[in-house]
Amino acid sequence: MSLQVAGNVLLKAVELDNKKRYTEALLYYKEGLQLLLDLLKGDVGDKRTSLRKKAEEYMKRAEEIKQIVENLKQEGTFHEQIHIENNATGYSYEKVFGRFLDEDVEYVEIEDPYIRAYHQCQNFVRFCELLVKKCNKLRTIQLLTTADGTEQQKWLTDVTSSLAHHRIHLNISYSETLHDRQIKLSTGWIIKIGRGLDYFKAPETKFSLGVFETDFRTCHETTIDIFHSNNVRNI
Repeated sequence: MSLQVAGNVLLKAVELDNKKRYTEALLYYKEGLQLLLDLLKGDVGDKRTSLRKKAEEYMKRAEEIKQIVENLKQEGTFHEQIHIENNATGYSYEKVFGRFLDEDVEYVEIEDPYIRAYHQCQNFVRFCELLVKKCNKLRTIQLLTTADGTEQQKWLTDVTSSLAHHRIHLNISYSETLHDRQIKLSTGWIIKIGRGLDYFKAPETKFSLGVFETDFRTCHETTIDIFHSNNVRNI
């Protein structure tokens, strides 16, 4: 792994840090630091001292950011915003939600009026797959959406049955007036996406990159707002 690759990752971390997108910045600091540490294990000659110094500086900043995030959470003032531009790529559910999903998540509440059409229900399955993979203590998913006929009912029944095999209960309710789109985690994170889970554009063909790996999918323009509330544990 080259020093340039590590440098590019850490530059991205600093960029996100400056924009106060702290939770994203932490991911890049962690990745970049690991790359630097891997380089230090090899033969880097006279660069060893300077690389070690840089690694210590980035480690210190990463620890400072962790404390900033924790302070903002405790104050109830945490807010990050991500704007996805039209036709942007690299915004899979793993990229958007992954850093908030861990073994502390026991309950997830999803409000999205557009879990109705086939592709929207498929998106919901993708999101559930990520939850199961990342949250090994997850036991309940609450979905609030709008009703749209028997096909939707069948698809969501299949999802319910599949989740039950993982000892996760999917509770579905419907609203005719639902408009808001948000995801709440029992750990306090609240993620609001203007388009809900349906922000991917369709792949060009069924054999194009992006059919399965959604980081390759182009996206519709949307805004993601991330908050934290200590009261969410009580939902």
